[in-house]
Amino acid sequence: MMQDGGMNRLRASALIRHEVGLHARPSVKLTKLAKAFESKIDLGLSPDGPWVDAKSIVKVMATKAPKDSTLYFRAEGSDAEAALDALVTLVNEDFPDGP
Repeated sequence: MMQDGGMNRLRASALIRHEVGLHARPSVKLTKLAKAFESKIDLGLSPDGPWVDAKSIVKVMATKAPKDSTLYFRAEGSDAEAALDALVTLVNEDFPDGP
């Protein structure tokens, strides 16, 4: 995780290994998790964007991130670090079922 030039904006990335990439089920899990945090969270397929709102299922699914692509996250807010930790863990653990 690294600090961006912004006051409290953090960045992280994770490699997506899910067989079908970021399709319906993984997208729903990702947006649901993102919505659990107060911070503004963006998702991109490159470190420079373009960025989409990680809390928007339509925008996340529209990225059509394929298997073996890197997801880049940036978050800004009081719980940004916890949000990025949780999202990276979700991707690294291949979107497991369960709570």
